[in-house]
Amino acid sequence: MSGAPEPGSQPEWLRPDQEQSDPILVTVDGQDFRVWARADPPGTYDFDWLSGPHEYGFGLSGSDGSVMSLAEMETAIREFLAEIDPATGYLAE
Repeated sequence: MSGAPEPGSQPEWLRPDQEQSDPILVTVDGQDFRVWARADPPGTYDFDWLSGPHEYGFGLSGSDGSVMSLAEMETAIREFLAEIDPATGYLAE
């Protein structure tokens, strides 16, 4: 990706009508996640927790197929991290 996108536009990889492309790295509260945008179904994302204690992550899909903003991704990551049990590194039961 080169240059800043126009205000209100989405980076090419976020467009729901595109094939899955290269992931981006998103760092939230010191934790690194690789985020993939899937083409099918549109508006579906896979989050791989790269700095976590295990190979772990989560997926999200909007019911309307809408594109997630970076701010929405960061919020989703924070919500995921808030549910992690520090003793196990997995979702709390």
